[in-house]
Amino acid sequence: MQNPTASILIIGDEILSGRTRDANMHYLAGELSRIGIDLVEARFVSDRHEAIVQAVNALRRTTDNLFTSGGIGPTHDDITADAVAAAFGLPISVRADARALLQAHYDRSGVELNEARLRMARIPEGAMLIDNPISAAPGFTLENVHVMAGVPTIFQAMVASLLPRLTGGRPLLSQTLRVMRGEGVIAEPLRALAEEFSDLSFGSYPFVQDGVYGTNLVVRGQDAARLDAAMLRLAALVGGAAA
Repeated sequence: MQNPTASILIIGDEILSGRTRDANMHYLAGELSRIGIDLVEARFVSDRHEAIVQAVNALRRTTDNLFTSGGIGPTHDDITADAVAAAFGLPISVRADARALLQAHYDRSGVELNEARLRMARIPEGAMLIDNPISAAPGFTLENVHVMAGVPTIFQAMVASLLPRLTGGRPLLSQTLRVMRGEGVIAEPLRALAEEFSDLSFGSYPFVQDGVYGTNLVVRGQDAARLDAAMLRLAALVGGAAA
């Protein structure tokens, strides 16, 4: 039985301009691998309503789960919630439970819940809230779309809140063999081994250390015994040190 699939949509002009480096895709990939959900696609879009709508509709129809990152804050360019509502053809408004979470948070902080902050309580009709234990402003789930903050610490907290709800599969395991030989040298034995162990995935990642070419060979799969067997064969073929 195949694992459920997932995609991630990273939203924000600051990502595409290079001003901010995305960390959320890397984190999500690791967490999904741990519970047996395969991340199969990632997209980056700007803060444009139609671009977000189109990407949401494309990805939610081709993967079992779509995670979005960014664009649910208090400023004018935080339009993700509106775009997701539009993608589903649903109304969006300030919701009482989301507002109550924000009100309690800002009361504790002695800060006013002004109109800008209240934008973070705007939730599409029928969505389920995703808890945010850091800054209270919730994310939300609408069918198979999970809408979360772009700030890495908050994104990670939301992922922790959300994952227990999701149905996973078999965790993805991996082992790495480091060899001080270039890819051109080990390409043929690696190809032969990949054909022999067709149920596993083989990756080759070159590097240069002190002027010498090397390669990290990574084998991934769901069966620990098969993975061990493949690593033994790989080490015998090309040498190197397991990591």
